Amino acid sequence: MSKLTYGKGLPMNTLAYGLLSFLSFSPDSGYDLMLKIQSCWPAKHSQIYPLLSQMENDGYVRHVLVTQTDKPDKKVYSITDTGRDALRAWLSVPANEPVTRDELTLKIFAMDQGNPADIKRQLELRVNYCRDRLHWLDRKIEIYSTKEPAPSRGMRLLMQRGRFSIQSDLSWAEWALEQLQDES
Repeated sequence: MSKLTYGKGLPMNTLAYGLLSFLSFSPDSGYDLMLKIQSCWPAKHSQIYPLLSQMENDGYVRHVLVTQTDKPDKKVYSITDTGRDALRAWLSVPANEPVTRDELTLKIFAMDQGNPADIKRQLELRVNYCRDRLHWLDRKIEIYSTKEPAPSRGMRLLMQRGRFSIQSDLSWAEWALEQLQDES
């Protein structure tokens, strides 16, 4: 399947489609887009602002300047019809294989080279992190479930995906800790 392109035939990257995805629901500033996309795609403002500019040059988004009295003026971007067409085309292309980048995975792989107590502490930290994230996500799900308008189907699916993923990571970390306790 051919890659979708923008501008001078350059391929659009996943971040560009992610920005279009969020803009398909409502106009937003670059800063707010950066905050929103963090839940599913790590991106910094140094990536987002130039990309929005390029996407605007290529007709996928446009902006209006919003004057603010207590802060600098901000650009609020919205998706164009061309952007919606690109987003629809991208949705029909199969997704790439998922990428997993977890430093703890590398540490577990090399654990026999270090102190077992250090790995146990790493796993305990992961258990606590997962419990905190699960609690945070459950609160978000509860808030969104009572919100009007109701969250989109996609948002509901993604919140549950996040919950399943965190629950799975928590279960594994607790299991791994049990395995290491049994070896003590």
